[in-house]
This record gives sequence, structure tokens and C-alpha cells, in this order.
Amino acid sequence: MTTINIHDAKTHFSRLIEKVRAGKELTISRAGKPIAKLIPIKGRKPARKAGVLKGKIKIAPDFNAPLPKKLLRDFEGRK
Repeated sequence: MTTINIHDAKTHFSRLIEKVRAGKELTISRAGKPIAKLIPIKGRKPARKAGVLKGKIKIAPDFNAPLPKKLLRDFEGRK
């Protein structure tokens, strides 16, 4: 882990952020004492790609058809 003083961190913040994005961890110090740590955010979700499941999911032709009366009554809690 790299240690950098606070003045250099302010001066080169954009460059430091790029290093962190690349996976490096940085410690920021004041007067030689660590005060903060810059670390990459873990678990970033990859960008979603539209159409990745095309042709793999099938929807029944009667998907929007009314439910049978008995099933509808069961859902509504009526007898």
C-alpha cells in the first residue's frame, strides 16, 4: 500500500483516483500519521447488456388472460 501526504493528495487527486480505480490502495497521511485510506469499491456490478436472454425466456400465449374463478377466489381469500 502506498502512503502519500495530504498536500500531494490534494494536488494529484485525479491521478490518485485513477490508481485506485485500477485496484491500488492508498493511505493519506498528515505529518507522517495515517488519516485516511482510499480503496476501490468492491462488488461493482457489470454493466447490463440488453437482449442477453433473447430466445431463452418464453411467455405463455395466455399470460394476460383472466385467472380461473376458483384461483382468483383463493388469492382474494374468499370461499
